[in-house]
Amino acid sequence: MAGTARANDQQAQLQALYAEMRPHNLYPLWEVLHALVTPTPRSPALAHLWPYAPARDYLLRAGDLISAEQAERRVLILENPGLPGSSAVTPSLYAGLQLILPGEVAPCHRHTQCALRFVMEGDGAYTAVDGEKAVMRPFDLVLTPNWQWHDHGNESGRPMIWLDGLDIPTVRFYDASFAERLPTPSQSEATPPGDSLRRYGRNLRPFRATAADRRPAHQPLFHYPYAEWRESLLALAAVEAPDPHLGHAMEFVNPADGGPVMPTIAAHVRHLPAGFETKPRRSTDGTVFVVVEGRGTARVEGREFPLAERDLLVIPSWHALELQAERPLILFGYSDKAAQEKLLLYREERQAAGAAPQRRPAVTAPRPVLASGPGRRRSRVPPPPKPRAVPARPGACPAVQPSPGCCRTRPVSPRCRRLGRDRSRPGR
Repeated sequence: MAGTARANDQQAQLQALYAEMRPHNLYPLWEVLHALVTPTPRSPALAHLWPYAPARDYLLRAGDLISAEQAERRVLILENPGLPGSSAVTPSLYAGLQLILPGEVAPCHRHTQCALRFVMEGDGAYTAVDGEKAVMRPFDLVLTPNWQWHDHGNESGRPMIWLDGLDIPTVRFYDASFAERLPTPSQSEATPPGDSLRRYGRNLRPFRATAADRRPAHQPLFHYPYAEWRESLLALAAVEAPDPHLGHAMEFVNPADGGPVMPTIAAHVRHLPAGFETKPRRSTDGTVFVVVEGRGTARVEGREFPLAERDLLVIPSWHALELQAERPLILFGYSDKAAQEKLLLYREERQAAGAAPQRRPAVTAPRPVLASGPGRRRSRVPPPPKPRAVPARPGACPAVQPSPGCCRTRPVSPRCRRLGRDRSRPGR
């Protein structure tokens, strides 16, 4: 009884202390430490599927009610149901579906957020970046790097819809958002469409400090056509067995350094042969997927989502994902892996179906780059050498773990003999 009374008295005094500190904006860490430093990630985001057809219908209805000029960007936000009011698809990423109708221009602006555009439907619209147009076709990847002027226009006769992927929540976290808008709807054309792809997209580049080297050195390429990346992905699938946890997977790279396409966002594509099923895999980067081709099923922590062409799926951090292909399945995905690798936060875990997770320490942190460029090589950091075993000599003292300087490797001194005879004495 006395112990219970003392515990109740302590709690009462602590609560009184907390109430007294609260107006001074002081709070006890010991009450919340378990929720701040967690043993594993505990994302508030939820796995969620957006079927494309109903989202498209809503977007076209919005197109009848508000113009691209009025809206600046006519976009439906894909907000994660676990992050209400955040305009975020994961805690660090944004996703939205944008519509440009024939004859419209989304006004020119620039901002500190990095952005990618993945074309969902339509053919012939453009994204102009710093005076160069990239003509957009289905499933092309187009980047608008941070602080580069860009506008979008549709000179075709059909609506254009694409997925916007930005690091808006990341920039918001750092309170580092800046934006500017040109007084005219579109920028002047400085170079022919596709110029950067021809200069920088074939493992070549103009000499630095020459007039021909017109793009920023850190981000020379901003257009990755579907026809090209699909050919590379299927060529890999033709000669390699699929990875048990990924299928056939390829990353988009920045030719300037061989790294991710943008400082905070990484993008990749996957191919699964018909009938193939991946083993469970989870990673710390929350990922947004688009079904490019085929049909299948995604299983996220035991919950199943049917996949059809152009559907969109978000996988939160540290949620085990399994994919099954009914027909040959091609997926596009983007995540915050680029930022996590720079901060030494990225981890992944692979396991056999129905087995306990198997951690892969070789991929828990970025590996050093040994060569730059699209064909860069990476190497695992070698493990530290094991201590060299040293044989004991006759008459040596009974040390448990001998080292090169231990008395087991040299003649025994009288003092060592005394210590050996009385090893039970404290401090000996």
